[in-house]
Amino acid sequence: MNSPVISVNNVSMMFNLSRDKVLGIKDYVVKALQRKLFYDEFWALKNISFEVQKGEVLGILGLNGSGKSTLLKIIAGVFKPTQGSVYVQGEIAPLLELGAGFDPEFSAKENVYFNGAMFGRSPLHMKAIYDEIIDFAELWEFEDVPIKNFSSGMSARLGFAVATCINPEVLILDEVLGVGDFLFKEKCEKRIAEMLSCGATVLLVSHAVDTIKSMCSRAILLKKGEMVHSGDVDEVCQVYEEGANI
Repeated sequence: MNSPVISVNNVSMMFNLSRDKVLGIKDYVVKALQRKLFYDEFWALKNISFEVQKGEVLGILGLNGSGKSTLLKIIAGVFKPTQGSVYVQGEIAPLLELGAGFDPEFSAKENVYFNGAMFGRSPLHMKAIYDEIIDFAELWEFEDVPIKNFSSGMSARLGFAVATCINPEVLILDEVLGVGDFLFKEKCEKRIAEMLSCGATVLLVSHAVDTIKSMCSRAILLKKGEMVHSGDVDEVCQVYEEGANI
């Protein structure tokens, strides 16, 4: 049996939540010196374990605050887990937040090259795929417009286009498909299908159960930082919907 592309092993993540409001660096230093800084431990994730095989689409479900985004950031390497380990085989393209990786003062064109550099791509490589990116995002009329003037849908189209046109081995999507219109969603699903046919692996977070059912082969369900169900996508979606309606 092939080794998994993603392996999450007993991952837990703890954050220190300050009990008191800290007004700037000076206030922080004073309270620290006076030993008046007090924190509460908050475990955003508790003992999460699962594996994802090459060419698989894993859906991640859970209500707000369940730990979905934290888990994706750990897999993407943004956070280091407090406990446990994560192994990822291959290059990752994470779309974790709308507009993440973009400079709002840069134009769409400048951000394509800027984002490409963040993924380790040369300007020459980005020039070769630039037309494909702008075509997919349908932004030829706005390529010289600063990102700060873009709608959320336009930013999502550009981010998705860049992340998928560089052909990553692992694509991580956090609620991105819920931003655009239905035509954009259809284009994204078609692009993901093309990537899967080439062996890519996808992690998809969405509150849209229909999207998870149509695109994912398996799913996991998080609740208050714990994985409470995993396996067949229809079963996990049913448990999620039943829990959400309680």
